[in-house]
Amino acid sequence: MLFAVISVALYASFGYDLHRSNFAKLLPLYGALFLLAYKLIQITRGNFWVLFGFGIAFRLVFLIAIPNLSQDFYRFIWDGRLLLQGINPYLFTPEMYTEGISGLLSLPRWLNGVEASELIAGMGALNASHFSNYPPVNQLFFAIAALFGKNSILGSVVVLRIIMILADVGVFYFGRKLLKNLNLNPHTIFWYFLNPFIIIELTGNLHFEGVMLFFLVWALYLLFKGKWFWAAVLLGVSVSVKLLPLLFLPLFFNYFLKNKKDFSLRFIPFGMTNLILFYAVCLLTVLVTFLPFLSSEFLQNFSATIALWFQNFEFNASVYYIIRWVGFQTVGWNIIGTVGKIMPLIVMAFLLVLAFFRRNETLPKLMTTMLFGVSFYFLLSTTVHPWYVATPLILCLFTKYRFPVVWSAAVILSYSAYGPDGFKENLWLVATEYIVVIGYAVWEILFFKVEENKFNANKLKL
Repeated sequence: MLFAVISVALYASFGYDLHRSNFAKLLPLYGALFLLAYKLIQITRGNFWVLFGFGIAFRLVFLIAIPNLSQDFYRFIWDGRLLLQGINPYLFTPEMYTEGISGLLSLPRWLNGVEASELIAGMGALNASHFSNYPPVNQLFFAIAALFGKNSILGSVVVLRIIMILADVGVFYFGRKLLKNLNLNPHTIFWYFLNPFIIIELTGNLHFEGVMLFFLVWALYLLFKGKWFWAAVLLGVSVSVKLLPLLFLPLFFNYFLKNKKDFSLRFIPFGMTNLILFYAVCLLTVLVTFLPFLSSEFLQNFSATIALWFQNFEFNASVYYIIRWVGFQTVGWNIIGTVGKIMPLIVMAFLLVLAFFRRNETLPKLMTTMLFGVSFYFLLSTTVHPWYVATPLILCLFTKYRFPVVWSAAVILSYSAYGPDGFKENLWLVATEYIVVIGYAVWEILFFKVEENKFNANKLKL
């Protein structure tokens, strides 16, 4: 109980008395919370309701706190209020409002007040200059926050935070059920639910990875139960919260082919029936969510904004920073424009290799492949925000690998970029983060390979 009380105090300090530019305070606070979470998970093993209650209590500490490590929530509120007024958030940038574009003269009254300026100032000039890149289901939650938050920024924050907490409870519920069904230790789910990284980045800073993961974990649970249709629908909804699960679609190939006997429709040869139907239902779900917004202008704006993440933005990268350095040494300038086009092709090729050549016939094997697929994608990305690590973290709990848990601890080093003098990355700390994470991942891969070889050798002796 003492550890829980101390954790509440530290979370309160994190949520209400910390600025992200104060890295000297942020780092030890986070380190202490991570250590306390480890001790709570370790010493209260088996006390399910106690640990669950701690997880809820820690999240409720942030209930009325304005996020202090991210500005994204200002854009969430902006988009939600536009949508609530019947305005397509993909067609206008906040900057257009400040520049007095004639087509925006009919915007609702709330945009003519001080609060609109506060939202634009809060999200920052970079965010305000770009079109929204948040998919439709994400926008729906923004609109819910606008509806119940009324004209209050804090009110909208509270609604968004309740959504985050409910999503985490959903991840916990279906994640624990799936662990039990796979004969894995259900206590493992607390490495998600009590992880300070998850509590701070998702509940505290209002990032929607938790909502995406709720639908993803629910989909995987239903897939294990053989309910592929609803699994496909939920996977499509997950994509429409965040586009990231699109990466996983090729990886289902061998799972459906190897499990064709579990499904009833077999009128297409080679067990392809349910695979095709699964993809069709999933992509149709995504399309249906986008339908209210579809137009040529939407497609142009949305695709252009997505492209920025690959060809313009740089943050907390690993392999890309090495390539960038080589580029400076050889051609003398930043080659992100070229590299940003090539990296996605390499990632896709890697995913196809995983899809066709790995035996993904069981759900744990499939989730292991998903773990390595998304980790490879992040290693080659030009931008890796801390909250991105939530996806490999939840996936690893259903496998024998734990390097994303280490990553969830080390990723806090990326916040060293936000100093009192402005944004400037400390590449030594970025290197430290990835050396630790990649080193641990390599050790795990080699260790489990050795153990597997020993097991196979013993089987041959028998």
